[in-house]
Amino acid sequence: MDERDVVKAQIVEAGVGFAQSSVLYPASCRVKICGITRVEDVWAVAMSGADAIGLVFYEKSPRHVNIVQAAKLAAALPPFVTVVGLFVNASAEAVREVLAAVPLDVLQFHGDESPQFCAQFQKPYLKAIRVKAGVDLLQCAARFHSAQGLLLDAHVEGIPGGTGASFDWTLIPEKLPLPLILSGGLSVENVAAGIRQVRPYAVDVSSGVEASKGIGTLKGIKDAAKIARFMQEVKSV
Repeated sequence: MDERDVVKAQIVEAGVGFAQSSVLYPASCRVKICGITRVEDVWAVAMSGADAIGLVFYEKSPRHVNIVQAAKLAAALPPFVTVVGLFVNASAEAVREVLAAVPLDVLQFHGDESPQFCAQFQKPYLKAIRVKAGVDLLQCAARFHSAQGLLLDAHVEGIPGGTGASFDWTLIPEKLPLPLILSGGLSVENVAAGIRQVRPYAVDVSSGVEASKGIGTLKGIKDAAKIARFMQEVKSV
């Protein structure tokens, strides 16, 4: 019995249930709001009780922020909110340049990065997997065993993430050996159903809580009311 099994046995003895997954399921589902571009949205996320923000360092995304913007957004956060930096096939030099200026807590890789690439920065990391029929998630978990968790997103050809599209949740195996972060097309309308069906460790939302998807100068503008309603749905499960 390893340390995780010992903790699990102690919590079960205390009367707290677990998901069917082999990974510890928290008392409440964690929430990350991704694609933050404004200080106002940082405050909205923090006031809502969400656990993390995501900053996108992928230039083709409408939610992209540069290093100066990102540092300003991270500095606006109150304590105990995790800062996640999202990268897509970035060079190691580019990732290190961001890390030198922005206090990222976790790295999130959405491209074709290898486990060795992801692990080289001495930071916890998440590996995003775009799910479709034929993708072996157990094999992905084994390959990226050094990751803090797998973030499961919809597979849309040519777009690495942030599409607002959902995927077939029945493709997710019951037992993954890593914490599962459910993403892809989540919104106020479906997040509660997603949590009930998938029992993820956390959920990740971006376009589902936006007032604008990034038209013109309105890049990834979040809607504080939608964030609040999303959090209410998560907490209702």
